[in-house]
Amino acid sequence: MSEQVVGFRVRTVLTVLGVVIAVAVALEVVWIARHVITWILISLFLALALNPAVDWLQRHGLSKRGAAASVTYIAAFVLIAGIGALFIPTLVNQVNDFVNKVPDYLHDLTTGRGRLGFLQTKYHLVDKAREALHNGGARKLLGLSNTALAVTKGVITLVVATITIAFMTFFMLLEGPMWIERFYGLLPAKSQPRWRKVGYEIYRTVGGYVTGNLLISVIAGASTTVVLLIMGVPFAVALGLVVAILDLVPLAGATIAAIIVGLVAFLHSIPAGIVVIVFFIVYQQIENHLLQPLVYGRTVQLSPLAVLIAVLVGAELAGILGALGAIPVAGAIQVVLVDWRAHRRLERERPPPEVGPAVAEPVPEAP
Repeated sequence: MSEQVVGFRVRTVLTVLGVVIAVAVALEVVWIARHVITWILISLFLALALNPAVDWLQRHGLSKRGAAASVTYIAAFVLIAGIGALFIPTLVNQVNDFVNKVPDYLHDLTTGRGRLGFLQTKYHLVDKAREALHNGGARKLLGLSNTALAVTKGVITLVVATITIAFMTFFMLLEGPMWIERFYGLLPAKSQPRWRKVGYEIYRTVGGYVTGNLLISVIAGASTTVVLLIMGVPFAVALGLVVAILDLVPLAGATIAAIIVGLVAFLHSIPAGIVVIVFFIVYQQIENHLLQPLVYGRTVQLSPLAVLIAVLVGAELAGILGALGAIPVAGAIQVVLVDWRAHRRLERERPPPEVGPAVAEPVPEAP
């Protein structure tokens, strides 16, 4: 039996090695710059949320892009500052009240009394925590020796991230259309109309989702705050803010918020806890069957299964931020795939070019 030897040219081997090395370097760069990439994505989503207001101002008097972007940005900043001035004092007071209540909760938990006493009398939670502390479990689990350094680093990173995102969002609002036009200018003139349509559909999908999701979260937080105030539950504004933030996370965020707020309401009183749980059940039905279909159906147009898969993959890749950005990214991919299928269908249905009858060349006469 003769052996067969498969040979590869040196150029082919070097090309494969070059591609592998390039991919490895690209992945390493993405991993090193993952925080900066996250800031860029957040800025992009914020710019997409503010861009409809910029376009509206350009159509109604402020024709220059810079003026419209500046007015929109300043208005958004003033709105956020006004909301902060209105709610932050109440939020700070409620957080202080909650901190002052913590010793009472711990006392009830330690002595096995109050609404949290069952955690000690039935599950011996305090004894287990003391044993873990005695064995150094907290030091191993939390890394207490490096806590101060980690907190300081986290605060500095948060400040830098906030300032960077603010500037990037403004520059994206200001120069975004110009960069997009430069990208279209690199394409062949024949294919520009197609890719302009794809770009508009992606903008409509992502921008509509971001704006709609922010609006739904504001509605969730505001309605929760109203219900908690009516029932006299403490920390109503703080808990409403928690609900608004968690409601941004698709699928699981609202459930986590309901558990947290329901637990605090039950600690306040049994009737308040029952009312809050019933409110969340009713509100989730309204959000799932009325509000979210208006956002997902008219913008992203993804099936529930596709939404679930996208959120799970995004959460696995980038945590909460990945879950937040998974749906618009999946919607953008869907737009590209739909255009690709339509383009292929047109190519298959296009008739082949007609070939005219062959014309015989005249034979020269003999002299």
